[in-house]
Amino acid sequence: MRHSRIFRSPRRAVPAAAAVASLLVLSACGGNDDGGSTDASGKVEGKITFQTWNLKANFKSYFEGLIDDFEDKYPGTEVKWVDQPGEGYADKISADAAGGTLPDVVNVSPDLVAPLAKAGIALDLDQAAGKYEKEYLPGAWKSHQVPGVRGTYAFPWYLNTGPLFYNKRLFKEAGLDAAKPPKTYDQLFADALKIADKSDGDIATLANVPTIEDFGRYGVPLMNKEGTGFTFNDAKGVKLLTQYKKLYDAKALDGQALTATPESTGKKFLTEAVAMNPGSALDLEKFKKDAPGLYKNIGITPQISSTGKDNMYVMGVMVNKRTKQTPAAVAFAHFVTDAQRQMSFAKKVAIFPSTKGSLDDPYFTKEDGTDETRVRVAAAKSLKTAVNYTPVLFSEQMKVALRNSVAKALQGKESPEEALDNAVKQCDRLLQQS
Repeated sequence: MRHSRIFRSPRRAVPAAAAVASLLVLSACGGNDDGGSTDASGKVEGKITFQTWNLKANFKSYFEGLIDDFEDKYPGTEVKWVDQPGEGYADKISADAAGGTLPDVVNVSPDLVAPLAKAGIALDLDQAAGKYEKEYLPGAWKSHQVPGVRGTYAFPWYLNTGPLFYNKRLFKEAGLDAAKPPKTYDQLFADALKIADKSDGDIATLANVPTIEDFGRYGVPLMNKEGTGFTFNDAKGVKLLTQYKKLYDAKALDGQALTATPESTGKKFLTEAVAMNPGSALDLEKFKKDAPGLYKNIGITPQISSTGKDNMYVMGVMVNKRTKQTPAAVAFAHFVTDAQRQMSFAKKVAIFPSTKGSLDDPYFTKEDGTDETRVRVAAAKSLKTAVNYTPVLFSEQMKVALRNSVAKALQGKESPEEALDNAVKQCDRLLQQS
């Protein structure tokens, strides 16, 4: 199943920056107080609308059953379900929010929550539903918080992450212990240089340039607490990029990394030209069929992280602050994302629950010899303490600016310090324009 919001690689697509930016003017489009109460303590009753993001084609029966269960639990409620296509979803939310037609309960990602929260359209759950916070993993609950805006603006729903695959044979041939793959960036850099040296530059360890998530996992502070400026050009950020420059020069970072795509890096790993690459159970199945020699030497390890915490991708369920049925909307958003419903959904698709304790279920801890389970168990283990490193205010345009600056540093056109200073200036400018 290739739903972009569920089956995602670590390099996920991000909604159009223009659409997200346009949401920030919504507070002037009809005012912030034309809705109902923010008090969710009243009787759960009335009609509400629930909007999902490209889920109906594959999960129609699941959501219809969920809605029936909610209406049975709360007599007098009625939930209308609408599903929007993945293409243009950010634009649709922007238009509906501006026109006052945004549904009561909305499937969102953190980058979509930020402008809605700033515009006063997303309900602050810390105030309206803070009693539920303890049910969720701390990192998941915090993922829908916005720098410079107090509160939490969506219930965490499903999570995803991706472990790293590594080629044990290539590690062994370089004189490394294949049972002890690198865990931190410093270990990664040391191993990568050794693999490149032993192979005379024929084998790279990585095929991707560093992204904002790498800076986060390295321990670089990405943004100030006020949400008014980016800070990934500090000394630690410069050190990370300097190390990547060393890898690039030593051919420990693939020479085509500057233009790499998930497909191209996957092919590099498949042909054993690269020693490490993120992937999924589907990749393992491909290796087993198309590259049996690689398959028998596959190792699975958590993401590289110097903070002790992996990166997570998270979906959320937001309540429209302007809803006329606040108690019902909050109750339904919680119902969709509670432990029972999340566990049920996770067994239908390759995602993970954000509720505390759910990842201890045998489904996520017991291996049965299948490739799917191997990857699921590895990913679930890392998610217990994972965080969403990508700042919710970091737009697609900002990602492009960072990537371009990284490329200039790797090619020697700018020093790592100059490149990151320029990237921060561009990102701060884009932030002020939003």
